Amino acid sequence: MSLDAKIPQGPLAEKWSKHKFNLKLVNPANKRKYDIIIVGTGLAGASAAASLAELGYNVKSFCFQDSPRRAHSIAAQGGINAAKNYQNDGDSVYRLFYDTIKGGDYRAREGNVYRLAEVSVNIIDQCVAQGVPFAREYGGLLDNRSFGGSQVSRTFYARGQTGQQLLLGAYSALNRQIHAGKVKMYTRTEMLDVVVVDGHAKGIVTRNMITGEIESHAGHAVLLCTGGYSNVFYLSTNAIGSNVTAAWRAHKRGAFFGNPCYTQIHPTCIPVTGDHQSKLTLMSESLRNDGRVWAPKTPEIAEQLRKGLLKADQVKEDDRDYFLERKYPAFGNLVPRDVASRNAKEMVEDGRGVGASGFAVFLDFADAIKRLGEETVKAKYGNLFDMYIQITDENPYKQPMRIYPAVHYTMGGLWVDYNLSTNVPGLYALGECNFSDHGANRLGASALMQGLSDGYFVIPYTLGDYLATIGPKKVDTSHPAFEQTKKDVLDHVNKLLALNGTKTAEAYHRDLGHIMWEYCGMARTEEGLIKAKELIKALKVDFWKNAKVVGENEEVNASLERAGRVADFIELGELMVDDALMRRESCGGHFRVESQTEGGEAKRDDENFAFVAAWEFKGESQPEELHKEQLVFESVHLSQRNYA
Repeated sequence: MSLDAKIPQGPLAEKWSKHKFNLKLVNPANKRKYDIIIVGTGLAGASAAASLAELGYNVKSFCFQDSPRRAHSIAAQGGINAAKNYQNDGDSVYRLFYDTIKGGDYRAREGNVYRLAEVSVNIIDQCVAQGVPFAREYGGLLDNRSFGGSQVSRTFYARGQTGQQLLLGAYSALNRQIHAGKVKMYTRTEMLDVVVVDGHAKGIVTRNMITGEIESHAGHAVLLCTGGYSNVFYLSTNAIGSNVTAAWRAHKRGAFFGNPCYTQIHPTCIPVTGDHQSKLTLMSESLRNDGRVWAPKTPEIAEQLRKGLLKADQVKEDDRDYFLERKYPAFGNLVPRDVASRNAKEMVEDGRGVGASGFAVFLDFADAIKRLGEETVKAKYGNLFDMYIQITDENPYKQPMRIYPAVHYTMGGLWVDYNLSTNVPGLYALGECNFSDHGANRLGASALMQGLSDGYFVIPYTLGDYLATIGPKKVDTSHPAFEQTKKDVLDHVNKLLALNGTKTAEAYHRDLGHIMWEYCGMARTEEGLIKAKELIKALKVDFWKNAKVVGENEEVNASLERAGRVADFIELGELMVDDALMRRESCGGHFRVESQTEGGEAKRDDENFAFVAAWEFKGESQPEELHKEQLVFESVHLSQRNYA
């Protein structure tokens, strides 16, 4: 089938404004006749719920946490991009667009990315009006700092807790609408399926995580704002509860899954210390503004460091390799995340890794402290340094941080068109839940930008067009499709509860993570991916035979919740491997060892792979069908990425 992305015709800079004018509108008096279901309360979900309720729609908002404030968006640290050019250093909407397209290795749509850059300037105004305490310069303007993949300062920030402050702004707007009665909030409620009536999404089936009750909810449209799927790797920077279940169940109801193999490895994370860990901790990319990344020049010096015979500050300057500055002088330590991550991995494989395990490089602030003073560095990064001290019991003011890449963000997700609609009418995906704006690699500080762009400035227009088309005919749960979907959910829950083997769901999750990291992580080979596929198939069979789920449904049951999510991760893992096998090129975060330049950089194959891979579920244990959306570039010239 042909995938229609619905990209508007005309000049790039005029597409969004013309498209908004051509969209159908819902009369203000009629908005109260429509019921909208929004799953997830992070930046995308909270901003969408607040905006749509403010317009007059009736909104039902769902999250599995005990409060919308606990959405994983709070974990974002370093900042949010916007093309306001406050630094007067040459930034513009077009430059933000170009940096994002290039940073994603030319695997994103021009139309979506330009719109993201265009509305970025409005996001900052919106958030300031809500009271978000962005850092300010002496003269009163909002301050900016740099992030990877850019040579300008366009990242607005609130120390190292930007995500939390932005979410508090959206949460305040959401609470206003809850108080006004336009949003009904369902906490501790997990979505387990989408209800499709006559080809249109008309509701969801949920499980009350306190009582176990399986409930149906009807609406004129369903918006999924449930984040990414990095926890398929078990260890990631995501919150432990972050999962793929909502998106995956929608996929099994017909929604295509786009580019699942595109996952981002973040270069500055606190290294793994042992099997006791259930997640990893991110050290913000903003630290690379002032921190210098280095490794010992020789394996011999690295060995002395690993054995504790030498301290980092005792390594002579001539014995240090500031490898990012050496290889990429134009961008230095602020190269994109995929580039920085692969280079850190290269240092470790060369025997020059540090730390007890040898799986780390240094992020050193000695020069910045000498140049700026410790108090200035503390004012900019203090909470990040405090977090590092609490986790490692090491003082980064005195010794360099030890960092190593870890799985962070997923660029893949449910396939959506320009209107953020999946191929299932009435079913939308916003923020990290969709695949649309980043290509094969996300630039730092762009996740918050996309989530708020989708929720505040895109979906209020595009959803109205769909609702005006279908009309306000009442939707309720009496339709047979609701009963059938509810039965399917109950059957699945009971199937999980019947598992009485010897191995916990967490143990299976850990096994899956090892497979994914080893064979579908920072570097991928055809041989390794084929092996991974067989290992995941065997793991799935073993899960449904030997997993153990304790307790009942009519209670709080973390074992049941975990098992359901792990079962979905196992199925997703197999699709990710299929996608990575199919894409016989390297691009951004997808690095096929067989496809690299002489300098070890990702080597694209634009002739054969300049497309979005959209996968269609064809039934249990059946191969998924690949659909291709060809990417058309009219405003940028495709070239080998070069950050030197």
